Amino acid sequence: MAEKDEVFGSPSTPILENPEHQTRWYFKYFLGRLHQNYVGIDSDKNPYFLSVVSQDSGSKYMPLYRVILFRKQGAQKLALPYNPQQKLTVKQILGHFPSMDTNKTPKELFSADIQKDLLLLEEQEGSVNFKFGVVYMKGGQKADDEMLSNESGSEDFDEFLGVLGEKIRLKGWQQYKGGLDVKNDMTGKYSIYTIYEGHEIMFHVSTLLPFSRDRQQVERKRHIGNDIINIIFVDGDEADFSPNCIKSQFTHIFAVVTKRRKTYRLSMYCDETVPPFGPTLPDPPEFQSPTTFREFLLVKLINGEKATFQTPTFFQKRQRTLEMLIRDLYEEYQHDSKMQTMLNRRAFSEVLYDAPRTSKLKEDARQVEFVRIGQALKLEAIVRGDAPTSLATAGPGSVFKRPPWEPHCFYAAFNHRGNIVGDSWGCDALFLATDEGTFLIKEDQSHQIVFDRTFTVRQLSVCEDYGIVLIRGGAATHKDGHRIYVFQLTDFKDENIKCRARMDVKTHRIEKTRGTHLYSISSGTDGHLKMAVAIGRKLLMYQWKDTAAKHTWCNNGNYTADGFLFLREITLHETPSILTIIEGYANSKLDPNHGNIICCGFKHNFDVVCESTGQSFRLHEIEMSKRSQTQLVAALDLYDGHETELLLCYNHTCHFQKLDDENSSTEFDFHWNSSPTSVICAFPYVIAFTNDSMEIRLLVNGNLVHMVSMAELQLITSKKDIFFATTAPEFIPKDNRIKGLENESESPKDNVKQSPRIGEISSERILEIKNQIEKIEESQRVDIEADVPINAKDDLNRLLVCPGEDYHQFTGHDHCRVRSVERNQMMRGRGTSPKVIPAVRQQQRNLHPIEFSWSPQFHQIRLRALPRIHRDRQIVGNSPKVCAVRRMWVRS
Repeated sequence: MAEKDEVFGSPSTPILENPEHQTRWYFKYFLGRLHQNYVGIDSDKNPYFLSVVSQDSGSKYMPLYRVILFRKQGAQKLALPYNPQQKLTVKQILGHFPSMDTNKTPKELFSADIQKDLLLLEEQEGSVNFKFGVVYMKGGQKADDEMLSNESGSEDFDEFLGVLGEKIRLKGWQQYKGGLDVKNDMTGKYSIYTIYEGHEIMFHVSTLLPFSRDRQQVERKRHIGNDIINIIFVDGDEADFSPNCIKSQFTHIFAVVTKRRKTYRLSMYCDETVPPFGPTLPDPPEFQSPTTFREFLLVKLINGEKATFQTPTFFQKRQRTLEMLIRDLYEEYQHDSKMQTMLNRRAFSEVLYDAPRTSKLKEDARQVEFVRIGQALKLEAIVRGDAPTSLATAGPGSVFKRPPWEPHCFYAAFNHRGNIVGDSWGCDALFLATDEGTFLIKEDQSHQIVFDRTFTVRQLSVCEDYGIVLIRGGAATHKDGHRIYVFQLTDFKDENIKCRARMDVKTHRIEKTRGTHLYSISSGTDGHLKMAVAIGRKLLMYQWKDTAAKHTWCNNGNYTADGFLFLREITLHETPSILTIIEGYANSKLDPNHGNIICCGFKHNFDVVCESTGQSFRLHEIEMSKRSQTQLVAALDLYDGHETELLLCYNHTCHFQKLDDENSSTEFDFHWNSSPTSVICAFPYVIAFTNDSMEIRLLVNGNLVHMVSMAELQLITSKKDIFFATTAPEFIPKDNRIKGLENESESPKDNVKQSPRIGEISSERILEIKNQIEKIEESQRVDIEADVPINAKDDLNRLLVCPGEDYHQFTGHDHCRVRSVERNQMMRGRGTSPKVIPAVRQQQRNLHPIEFSWSPQFHQIRLRALPRIHRDRQIVGNSPKVCAVRRMWVRS
């Protein structure tokens, strides 16, 4: 055990990893709802339990299946799309999991008691509450016996305990006990207790546990020695402490705290088997604010204990426990006479079924009893305080805490639907291509059509360092005729901008690129812009004439298509679906000329291709069991200045692959809950987009930190800020109007003469609306930056209970409060990943017009200073939806 080297890639912002309110699926989505449970044997002859529920995903047009597979390795979770015209069978669902024998029939369980057993299996992932040891160490003490023999602490130590939590009387204590005696004072009279984001925490304080004249201090060691994490408060020099001072085979992490004047200093010591966890210690690791230090320390401790459960010691114990529980349950339910009914024929039928008419009444009664028992189990867990959404554990800061990712509405009313592609230009402009044409929209709500519908754009890149725009497009009905087109950015300046048709852009196309289905560009870090163009099995390599420096200082060239120089043609063994150019990689095996290499994604594998020689090498091959439903998503370059590592994404899997002389793999995979359509890196996070959700995980360890539902979600670009489109909650329209506000009247005659518009609401009117709402909010805004009193209880009377468990059941949208934020570091990407982001402008951003403050931990919604516009607004089910383009910043 040694001092923890903080891993590059862990965020410094204190964010809980794998939050229980988003990982405990059975409690959140299944328990208390009608769902189906199955039991079976996998291909390795091990029993398993399968639970399936159908649920609205947040969009009325895209419901989904949520699936949990309970095995001895742990619970595996998947969210699968639901198609009413082609419902999934149990066999098809099992096919999404590895090592599952779909030829063996799983049996359906109808007993309502199975819910209690499956809840027990899920709780084996770990407790939602925590206990940590706190040891007072005087200067010069070297052994644990000496530390545990301290009967009292110093004034600084007592002040530190006050930062951790409140001092509570143990006798008669009704909340989380943490293994302490609350009846007869056998473990002392007092202890330190606190609540953080729904987690109850009990501290085993050495000076508050019973003191004995025995030098061994067995009673104190019995609690502190069995804590996974111990806090060591050193009343002296931090260098006096060594983890070898404390003899414990159970403790894996030590958090060493010292205090100098009014500044706390923190050091972490971890067992070498503990995987990386955040947040990263600041440099220097000092904290002047007790509130900031408390939050950072608690998050670090909670994440550290969760990470420790992945060590071989704890993982093997948990696997043995799960294996024993699952086998016992299998034996119990496999021979249950209630299962031997004609209803077992539904094991391979549709997951959502209609009960036979002959047993309609009996089936209805069973379903009612099933739901009733589930709701009773859920209520019992909440009252007991063991639930990840317990209101009893709604600690301070849970409602108003700022996340490190903050969406900002960039364009509020974009009426065009379907597939959207685009790229950002500068800080306030965005190219957006739809089936109806390509638009240049700006944050001030102005817009201009630049290409009409005769010129279909399928891929678009803005290369600001070189002053050009690259487009893959052509006729909508003739995809084989798509080419690469090159335009100068000056063509889209206000004085030069105009609407172009397909016939107007012939001089801008690169002739050899006819039939292009995909292209990729380099990041240009070496000063040269390179482009790889895929035409079936052919791969064409191009390079731009001028360097970025020459364009910046001279800016004499007005090149378009003639600005690209053809380098060479490479023949691939099959048609690629993914291209990523990897720059600056020196490897004599792959490229003796030390040139660029290209990562190509094919049907069942990823290869790297040498640019100069055309040779290819197998990088990663997808397992045979996953090939039937393979969907390649992305290949992201994670070069950090020292070594090149690729993140290969396919199906639900993200695979880390290092490129070195041995071409070996890190053998580190993590899995998304839903199969993404796009994956991007926003250091220190990796973000997956599906059609109706955004899933955010840590890049360093793959741990989930946040997941939110958004209707009809589409990623647009992540070159600088992250732009995405989703159905706009700001303006839920009735004929694209908001009741309660006067709108500009437009006669049919005016509309006929009008040029193509993106929204029916004028940009001036939108800005006027936003200004009105900002003035109202300015006078009513709640300051979320104010310090929250330690251990203060939330005023639950101000909480409005949300009907149902999910926020989208109330509003139909997950709607975040938007604030200005400074973007610090972001991963410099290659190919499809983002570049290093410069410092963001410091001016205050506009707020969303109408907003809620949402606390997903407790399924509550707090009304926040709502203007009258919201109360007067009407929601009409048959009215057309309005799409909003959002921008998101990420804080490290």
